[in-house]
Amino acid sequence: QVQLVESGGGLVQPGGSLRLSCAASGGTLDYYAIGWFRQAPGKEREGVSCISKGGGSTYYTDSVKGRFTISRDNAKNTVYLQMNSLKPEDTAVYYCAASMRGSTSDYRLYDYWGQGTQVTVSS
Repeated sequence: QVQLVESGGGLVQPGGSLRLSCAASGGTLDYYAIGWFRQAPGKEREGVSCISKGGGSTYYTDSVKGRFTISRDNAKNTVYLQMNSLKPEDTAVYYCAASMRGSTSDYRLYDYWGQGTQVTVSS
């Protein structure tokens, strides 16, 4: 029943940075691993990053490793995705999702999803 709301997307130039936020209401994120996914028009949903319930374990897909950083502040019921050195190929709608089972890159194992926030990297 938890609701997730993403924010922080926008239009940036290549090499720029954005910080996405995923805020929860109707429940606490303490019980969930959180994943960030993205989907560009005509392409499949892609797992970008995920973080364990306590924040002690993180995962990044190879294409963003070294550029993106996921973190969580359970006291604020919020998960963040810091995106640096953005590239045009990062352009997509970014979604956060919560999994009751644990951190995973399999979108089928996530229980709650936000509506997404648009990230456009324009050259």
